[in-house]
Amino acid sequence: MWDDLARYLSSANNREFIGSQLVEHVYLSLTPLLFGIAVAIPVGWVAHRFRRVRVVLLTSASILYTVPSLALFVVIPGIIGTLVLDSVNVVVALTLYTSALLLRPVIDALDAVPDHVTAAATAMGYRPARRLLAVDLPLAVPVLAAGLRVGAVSNISLVSVGALIGTGGLGVLFTEGFRTRYLAPIVVGIVLTLLLALVVDLSLVALRRWLTPWERVAPEARS
Repeated sequence: MWDDLARYLSSANNREFIGSQLVEHVYLSLTPLLFGIAVAIPVGWVAHRFRRVRVVLLTSASILYTVPSLALFVVIPGIIGTLVLDSVNVVVALTLYTSALLLRPVIDALDAVPDHVTAAATAMGYRPARRLLAVDLPLAVPVLAAGLRVGAVSNISLVSVGALIGTGGLGVLFTEGFRTRYLAPIVVGIVLTLLLALVVDLSLVALRRWLTPWERVAPEARS
């Protein structure tokens, strides 16, 4: 197997192909993550503010997340009018999944903001929208970061499924290996997918630490 792997990677064409699919995989997995955050935060804020719609939104998100990804990839072109092989279908589908996955963490994070902090911000003249951006979200970062890590890894995994309908990404290496009965591209695809998930996860951990400097303060300094 190692000889086959070395022979596969020794080809400049193969390395160029792998690099292009890796870039495509990053785009297809991280773009929906950004869009999903942009959707989940305002929807989660509405659910946080208006408890009557919370159950409806959470139930809808749970139902959406149970829809098989391959089925959603196939259905979306008929809804938004794109071609079946268009990568936009994967972006839209994973944006929906990410939004559904992040909705509960957003609500829980906003619920976890201490009441006395929000009361103080309101007393200082912060309107709801400004308080959300300046007070609530910064304090909710630790809980949101945990949800983002799950969403990012989930997207990186689900993008591979898109190769079954002809979109790009590292999943193409899997389909190529299965089609040719050649193990080398499958191994490369698996390793790169795992490494990509690890790098993105560690990056989100670092981003969380950067956004929450107060959590690095020593316990004795806090007291």
